[in-house]
Amino acid sequence: MLLAGDIGGTKTVLAVFSPEMGPRKPLMEAVYRSADYSNLEEISADFLGKAGFSVHRASFGVAGPVIRGKASVTNLRWNLDKDYLSRRLRIPEVHLLNDLEAMAYALPDTAPSDLRRLNMGTPEPRGTMAVIAPGTGLGEAFLTWDGKRYKAFPSEGGHGDFAPNTPLEGELLKNLQGKMDHVSLETVCSGRGIPNIYGFLKEAGFGEEPPWLSERIQAADDPTPVIMNTALDDFQTSPLCTKAVEMFVSILGAAAGNLALTVMSTRGVFLGGGIPPRILAALQNGRFMESFARKGRMGAFLKKIPVHVILNPKLALVGAACFGMEVKITP
Repeated sequence: MLLAGDIGGTKTVLAVFSPEMGPRKPLMEAVYRSADYSNLEEISADFLGKAGFSVHRASFGVAGPVIRGKASVTNLRWNLDKDYLSRRLRIPEVHLLNDLEAMAYALPDTAPSDLRRLNMGTPEPRGTMAVIAPGTGLGEAFLTWDGKRYKAFPSEGGHGDFAPNTPLEGELLKNLQGKMDHVSLETVCSGRGIPNIYGFLKEAGFGEEPPWLSERIQAADDPTPVIMNTALDDFQTSPLCTKAVEMFVSILGAAAGNLALTVMSTRGVFLGGGIPPRILAALQNGRFMESFARKGRMGAFLKKIPVHVILNPKLALVGAACFGMEVKITP
């Protein structure tokens, strides 16, 4: 029996899997609000106490870097140690992996219903695959074929520098540099980034914020959904919100194209995280692919790469289960 988890700054999803049912059909599953708990062992103990299963192995995908079995959740004050978790939870074998690494492990056998195509392309059999996921933060990972199976590799590329590609993006960078020490890609290409883009456009005078929109933003715990929903609303929209989402899509397209070139992802690029499925219309209007392929003489190469949006919000959990069930770890 396997305990698998998708550990994020906003929520933690845990599930128990059996070899008979496989990594896509959990026997029991629960979602927890991460900030309501002081650590992962507290959530896991609560879940296992309610589940009543005897678990022999655990595999957790963590939103943060994992080094030698230890990890810190990037947007949460949790420090994880696989040996400590093993002792506290009385689970003989515990593995920690980056959440995007976990998501990547589910990609080779992804069901068609899990995806929405943005670019047909021509996938190369056993070619490298890449995933970029804007959610609370921005994650990246990739997979390579080792001769027998796909092997996933994590990345913290989302914390690399934001590189503007248009004069307006250059102004955005200057604006944010006056407010923070380091303007990472995640600063503008994530759930936390959309309000930064919106705030810049508002300061720069790209449009007036109507009172009804101001009220919604002030009343929201997180302004990002308000901005995205308003931008895509056919009846009550706002030029500020529309422009903010357009800039976000262009920045994401450029970042995905950079990742595709860096790892030569000839089998495909996959957009994960919570944001892409919620802005499908904005991703499908051509702006994303235009930015993705705008790489000079490498543009023709990038146009041949398949690009998909991941619709299944539980793919990181599935990947953590795949890893826990199938991958053998040598200390």
